[in-house]
Amino acid sequence: MIKQTTGILAVISLILLLQSGCAPLSVGPESGRVTVDEGHAIVKELIKSTRSWDGTSLPAYPQDRPEITILRISIPAGTRLDTHSHPVINSGVLISGELTVVTLDGKTLHLKAGDPIVEVVNTWHYGINEGKVPAEIIVFYAGAVGTPITVVKP
Repeated sequence: MIKQTTGILAVISLILLLQSGCAPLSVGPESGRVTVDEGHAIVKELIKSTRSWDGTSLPAYPQDRPEITILRISIPAGTRLDTHSHPVINSGVLISGELTVVTLDGKTLHLKAGDPIVEVVNTWHYGINEGKVPAEIIVFYAGAVGTPITVVKP
């Protein structure tokens, strides 16, 4: 599975590199810095973890054919999402607004714009936007073909 994921990421990187207007990248001498031909890009690791935000270890990746899904989700101000769970590993970055994530056993995480999250897996939870503006989050799901990324609690 790791070889498949590495292969997928290598292909995506090659496609991006070959697109017109893309410059070759090389790692600079400073840690976390990537040099681009005529300018510089600063790479900041937002999060790297083997655990979800509530401290639970992430499960192993499925052995089935991998499927990556990326969603941009907008949660209107004052909205509480349905209680749900994710059967696949996922992570994201809140790009605007604020969002509170609550598990049914009472664990709570409050996110503000720019905060990353490694979401809980197979744990019932919900999100609530208690702010006055929409909360916008981009979420990356690492699942398998035919596996849902979200299951709503009946």
